[in-house]
Amino acid sequence: MQQLDRRALRIIDANSNRTREALRVVEDVLRFWHEKGALARRLKRERHKIAGYCDAILTDHMKGLRARDTKTDPGRDSMPRSEATRRSVSEIVISNFRRAEEGLRVLEELAKLADPQMSRKFKRSRFTVYELEKACMIFMERRCAKD
Repeated sequence: MQQLDRRALRIIDANSNRTREALRVVEDVLRFWHEKGALARRLKRERHKIAGYCDAILTDHMKGLRARDTKTDPGRDSMPRSEATRRSVSEIVISNFRRAEEGLRVLEELAKLADPQMSRKFKRSRFTVYELEKACMIFMERRCAKD
């Protein structure tokens, strides 16, 4: 694995957090709101897998922490209107799946600088998340139709 500079590590750290946090939101909605344990467990497994990939690049998270600079992050205080409100649990799930997918795409691209094999793992995870999104949204659509 090639050594990455601080800027690349910072991007990987931010997208590692973004991806894992987004998947955790969806996981908790499925687990606690919908009581859909099987889908929640699949999301948890994928989230842990992604965390492992990130930790491999960030050397167990420490390189990412050292590169992190939240005080000077120019995007720190931005919140688009689309993120300021949510009208439904479905909107929360959809927006968090999008956030996770975007984060995985960034991780896939930046991992190419360190290890092309790792980039392929992020790509596989991205496609797994696409499938999980489909399964979750179909479940939620059916559930809403019954209610």
